[in-house]
Amino acid sequence: MGDDQQHEEDLEAALAPGSRPPLGRYRLDLATGEWAWSDEIFEMHGFQPGEIVPTTDVMLAHKHPDDRERVDSVLKKAAATGEPFSSVHRILDARGGTRTLAVTGQGRADPVTGRVAELFGYFIDVTEASRGLAQREATASIRAAAQSRSTIDQAKGVLVVGLSLDEDEAFNRLRTASNHSNIPLRQLADRLLATFSRPGTTSFPTREDLTAFLADPRTPSGSPDA
Repeated sequence: MGDDQQHEEDLEAALAPGSRPPLGRYRLDLATGEWAWSDEIFEMHGFQPGEIVPTTDVMLAHKHPDDRERVDSVLKKAAATGEPFSSVHRILDARGGTRTLAVTGQGRADPVTGRVAELFGYFIDVTEASRGLAQREATASIRAAAQSRSTIDQAKGVLVVGLSLDEDEAFNRLRTASNHSNIPLRQLADRLLATFSRPGTTSFPTREDLTAFLADPRTPSGSPDA
């Protein structure tokens, strides 16, 4: 148990408040159709930061053909209403690989006209979490330090988005849930990701889903057995 405890402490130190979660931030100008991507989103799509000018057409062109129409519909509805939205879908990156992304966001109205002028939010790359759920024999590698850190970072990003927390608060909520449930932090993160990355899931967890999970993460719906 000593090694495990030390490993948990090392992970917590690495992910302490101030570290950057593995998610990308975006803004979509609805008048021009141009997107502002953080470096992480360029990398998710297989590009070097600034290598291309991201537009809606470019973004949709990279969506998996089976998911493209659904994503386009989600964006159009968000642009019309400005209401919070979310989607889990696949993309085909510039290198020919398939990745699974969760995207969430909301609209911002023009203060003069009152019309929705832009959408903004986050992309989270959940490819590895999806692969781990589909192939349970990968458990050993998931427990490796690097993978553990990635999983915890992703879980922290989900709470940033889903509960409107800052990064410090999100990490503290994860750590508190881990302590209260006596579940190792990396295992708790893996269970959280399982709530929205399992095959067939197309929506981001709601605030109520996340709050319920943090209150009792021991038997979350759809999560893998520990």
